[in-house]
Amino acid sequence: MAGEAAAAAAAERWVGAAVDFSEGSRGALRWAADNLLRAGDHLILLHVLKDPDYEQGETLLWEATGSPLIPLSDFSEPTIAKKYGAKPDAETLDMLNTVARQKEVVVVFKVLWGDPREKLCQAINEIPMSCLVIGSRGLGKLKRVLLGSVSDYVVNNATCPVTVVKTADG
Repeated sequence: MAGEAAAAAAAERWVGAAVDFSEGSRGALRWAADNLLRAGDHLILLHVLKDPDYEQGETLLWEATGSPLIPLSDFSEPTIAKKYGAKPDAETLDMLNTVARQKEVVVVFKVLWGDPREKLCQAINEIPMSCLVIGSRGLGKLKRVLLGSVSDYVVNNATCPVTVVKTADG
């Protein structure tokens, strides 16, 4: 009996995905759904807000650690997402609800505030993620040097495997 529980715990996967509700992050989510997710997985969506809104009580409460894990059904409610300063688009939410139903995965959000590079790596360290999927904006070499690439930083500093999904136009 104890062996079965240990095997079940070992089989549980936490798949992370960085989302900013752009076409690039939707492409990364589609890739994860088609190639990575399997029944029983937990898909944790990491949404980082660069500029905290200190008028939001949740920002002050959760800024250091990020929000608690928010189930997709709750995050789909506009008042809940707004409470955390997030602005999810209907297309992404529809896709996630479909993936959750068809793939039989548990989908949760975690909202973080600060530098996306640092916060994504912090979340990877704090949540036992099996892997992380992140979209690429396809910056040119000069812009990547000047702006810094979030995906480059995460690939080089994450403690789990990271898959960078490039968009067709990038």
